[in-house]
Amino acid sequence: MYTGKLVFSQLISFLPKYEFQKCVTKYRGHHKVKHFSCWDQFLCMSFAQLTYRESLRDIEACLRAMNSKLFHMGFRCKISRSTLADANEKRDWRIYADFAQVLIHQARELYQHDDFGLELDETVYALDSSTIDLCLSLFPWARFRKTKAAVKMHTLLDLRGNIPVFIEITDGKFHDVNILDILIPEPGSIYIMDRGYIDFERLYSLHSDKAIFVTRAKSNFQFRRMYSHPVDKSTGLKCDQTIRLIGVYTTKYYPEKLRRVRYVDPETQDDFVFITNDFHLPALKIAQLYKCRWQVELFFKWIKQHLRIKSFFGTSENAVKTQIWIAISVYVLIAIVKKRLNLDISLYTFLQILSVTAFEKVDIFQLVTENTYTSLEYQNHNQLVLFNL
Repeated sequence: MYTGKLVFSQLISFLPKYEFQKCVTKYRGHHKVKHFSCWDQFLCMSFAQLTYRESLRDIEACLRAMNSKLFHMGFRCKISRSTLADANEKRDWRIYADFAQVLIHQARELYQHDDFGLELDETVYALDSSTIDLCLSLFPWARFRKTKAAVKMHTLLDLRGNIPVFIEITDGKFHDVNILDILIPEPGSIYIMDRGYIDFERLYSLHSDKAIFVTRAKSNFQFRRMYSHPVDKSTGLKCDQTIRLIGVYTTKYYPEKLRRVRYVDPETQDDFVFITNDFHLPALKIAQLYKCRWQVELFFKWIKQHLRIKSFFGTSENAVKTQIWIAISVYVLIAIVKKRLNLDISLYTFLQILSVTAFEKVDIFQLVTENTYTSLEYQNHNQLVLFNL
């Protein structure tokens, strides 16, 4: 019989607490704090993410019901919803943003050799944003429309492991293309973006920094063909061209050559026109790269469905950003634990198991490996089934 730590404690033990304390010290997180530490706040919010709590009252009720186990879970003081609300409102969200970056760095090292479907040595990123709708009367700082508030989560996703390496949270009116001014490109890396990021002056900055970009061309794209390369049209490719821009301003903003690839999907017959500054990869590989951009859309769908980032426990900008960054930390933590324990299940399945066993005294590896979840069991025994997405 296992007599060790609770499941929640085992999960938290994978967190580098020393690095967390460094983040707290950097932003003076414990200034005038007597009892409820930033670590306690992080544990409360992480518990809410893992177990799908709906409100501060919900968090308080669940944790107080397990009062005898709180010390073994890492809590060092009494849990109160008013204290947690004050902490979310006042304690600098950058503490949790910096700590999330520490976890992201660990996760990237673990997943750096993973395959994402294409045999490439370069690091491949997908860049996109997702809008989180808010109530204008409760979140007046999150400007979006006259009758609506929202925040945008701009995310750069490393396709090896689907780890978010860069996240910027802005109000809803912040245009996607402006995020390229904040992003620091990595030379030699590939950035996959949709048409919302087309700004040739900014794309030329990426090119000047030795980064590779792949994006779709807009319908009013003006260019002059310089050379056409042979393509295998049986694969769906229609053309592979070297081009130059001919617009009055675009010529000045992007004076170098570009590559234009046209591809028609054999299954859906959708017509795609890609532009890139890479002249070495095969044309079909360019089309396959852009298809991988869908991973960032799946990432947004995953965290919105399985973490708490659509309904918030506070209304201030600080509270919203704190909750989002802790949600990202939980996502990355689950990815780290899954990799270190070499678990052959999806993140979704792993999260579902953790959500109902947080207070159990069972070894995580044993919990996952000694139970199988199949649709056949559901049909035969009418039991809970966890499907891999």
